[in-house]
Amino acid sequence: MIRASLGKYRETLAEDRRVLFDRYRLIDAAVKVVGIGSVGTLCMVALMTSVADTPLFLQFKEANASVLEAYAGKSVYAQHGEWVVQGQKLMQPSSDLFLGWGIGPEGRHFYIRQLRDVKLSPLVETYDAEMLSIYGQACGWVLARAHAKAGDPWAISGYLGKKSPQFDEAMGQFALAYADQAERDHAALRAAVRAGGVEVQLEH
Repeated sequence: MIRASLGKYRETLAEDRRVLFDRYRLIDAAVKVVGIGSVGTLCMVALMTSVADTPLFLQFKEANASVLEAYAGKSVYAQHGEWVVQGQKLMQPSSDLFLGWGIGPEGRHFYIRQLRDVKLSPLVETYDAEMLSIYGQACGWVLARAHAKAGDPWAISGYLGKKSPQFDEAMGQFALAYADQAERDHAALRAAVRAGGVEVQLEH
């Protein structure tokens, strides 16, 4: 399946990236267990090597239609993986060198990128008030930059305003409500497990 998808994926790369990609050949592939946000979708990892035995790991992640299509209309991109890729390129200051998309032999839509599992989770529970404020400002700056690059910065600025704390307070209320909902969902899941309605496998 991976081999059949590589040709279409290659066509989505810029010409200079294709030259680099052509130096690698497929060695093996495996299914990757996805995280919570990707449950129900297929994810695979492909190992490729160059003539000099330099490894290249590519991750194939299944992409479905955006949940926003029901409200904002269909995407201008017929390929679901493409809208993910174009969105990443639009929002990120620098995208992955091999970021592209493809369709598998069974009609599944994928977006492809290098596999780099080096995600770091800051221990926010250890932060004092000053450090938490600094971290929050950094996150806000990154998010604001992505929105300004992908949207209309003047319209966004006008919508938020300069002096009113209304938007800030609304976002704070939303965050607290979201956290409460997550706790309720988790409690409901645990109750369902205890009642035998959901089957789970415990890790030891």
